[in-house]
Amino acid sequence: MISVVVPFYNEEDNVVPLYEEICESVNPLDNQFEIIFVDDGSTDATYRMMADLSKKDQRLRIIKFRSNFGQSAALKAGFDNAKGEYVITLDADLQNDPHDIPAMIDKIMTEDYDVVCGWRFNRRDTGSKKVFSKFANFLRNQLTSEQIHDSGSTFRIYKKECTEDLELYGELHRYIPAMLSWKGYKIGEIKTNHRERLHGKTKYNYKRLIKGFLDLIVITFWQKYSLRPIHIFGGLGMVFSVLGGLITTYLVFIRLVYGTGLADRPLFTAGIFSMIIGIQFFTLGILADVMVKIYYGQNGRKNYLVERNIG
Repeated sequence: MISVVVPFYNEEDNVVPLYEEICESVNPLDNQFEIIFVDDGSTDATYRMMADLSKKDQRLRIIKFRSNFGQSAALKAGFDNAKGEYVITLDADLQNDPHDIPAMIDKIMTEDYDVVCGWRFNRRDTGSKKVFSKFANFLRNQLTSEQIHDSGSTFRIYKKECTEDLELYGELHRYIPAMLSWKGYKIGEIKTNHRERLHGKTKYNYKRLIKGFLDLIVITFWQKYSLRPIHIFGGLGMVFSVLGGLITTYLVFIRLVYGTGLADRPLFTAGIFSMIIGIQFFTLGILADVMVKIYYGQNGRKNYLVERNIG
């Protein structure tokens, strides 16, 4: 079975056209499929139009949020409720072309990928949005070691097992490929058609860019130091402690040998503070290590993933 998950927020003009295009794309396939529309607290007629469609087609399922919890939460709800062996996600703004779905299904089934990401090769967006997107992709690739061209696109297909252990909140849906790559899943991409927005308003603004950047820092830290945070905090603590120790030792030496006063030497205060900061980093690293052990000790979490078990 194929599950198609679409998060909606105030997209009343796109509900029916998108539903019809998804059906046109998937109906010719031999696979069974379901469509999951997630209403992320819309304040227009989005939910009413979804409900009307669901009365005519039992393959359409609707998840309605009580309030606007964000795209990451909407995708998480879709993943949690999807029954398909493969899960396809796309935006509700009609800029993703559902007619690319068969090619994505074929690629993930024939080339042994765990995730295939849509690459908006010829984007139909404003110039400023393209510039921000290129910069964001470059920054993501540098910090997370991603190799795909367009990690900001929601248009993707996943094997169901990839989505079962994802923790999504904030703007983390942008970094799903990075999180899955870190866990050892194979990530591929395919060029997809991208269209101009005809109805509704874009939900992207400077606030989401700032939130997305902060989440990128969290993802980068989690990828590199989640199992042993003492490595980064301890390293910083060592640098500050050694630096402060050298400064303080030097100043004490010239005070004892040459009788130079320390009362008017700001460097002496800086050396003491540097050692204190180093001790604090060490302490923070130890506490973070303890928290990681507690995190993995809850609910049977493992710090590894098994691809297959033979014998």
